[in-house]
Amino acid sequence: MMYQRMSHSRLLSRIVLLRKWWPGLFSALLLAIPQLLAAAGLPADALTTASLSNPHQTGLVQPVISHPTDDPRWLLVDTQAQTLTVMQGRAELYRINNIAIGSNGTGAFGDKRTRDQKTPLGEFTITGIRSSNRFHLFLGIDYPTMDYADAAFADGRISPKEYEQLDRAWRQQQPPPQTTGLGGYFGIHGIGAGNPRVHQLFNWTNGCIALTNEQIEQLAELIGEGTLVSIR
Repeated sequence: MMYQRMSHSRLLSRIVLLRKWWPGLFSALLLAIPQLLAAAGLPADALTTASLSNPHQTGLVQPVISHPTDDPRWLLVDTQAQTLTVMQGRAELYRINNIAIGSNGTGAFGDKRTRDQKTPLGEFTITGIRSSNRFHLFLGIDYPTMDYADAAFADGRISPKEYEQLDRAWRQQQPPPQTTGLGGYFGIHGIGAGNPRVHQLFNWTNGCIALTNEQIEQLAELIGEGTLVSIR
């Protein structure tokens, strides 16, 4: 039978789940880590005590594949896998695991509205990076886009006046209004003084994408204003 090598991330996720549900077995497993790593074809230092203690502390994990190119960097947010990946062209540079999204999941062109606590799907751009008393760092995103505005105006979720305000802002290359029926103030941020345990276990935001404070600091060093963001 052909042996298939287990990836670092897959092995780590299984060990983290084991620690959560079967702490006794986890302690025994911890003693057997060197043998497990060897069987998986991984180096002896592939897992650290910090990464086993808290899956968020794994930070930015380099994938097995990828060769950086001269293409611009962009962000791929997978709301199902709950990962945020820094991409360069088609190459993966870094991946952040166990992100948090809106407490009511995701929203698309046809159903997103203000205060629905859903993370909008689509293609966006980072508009700026600023410090935040509440969230440590905040990476603003240019929501709502005209794709959202067109759909919301067609089905009555925003008024003609709100649509005109959005359309004018986009045509003049100004930040879109944030107080229409589509909501706003959307971005990627840290947890600030929030509870790390809540962040680890729940999708807790009002629609934004949340990382740990350490992760948002690392991310801010890798990208800048104008970075494209694809949320799927």
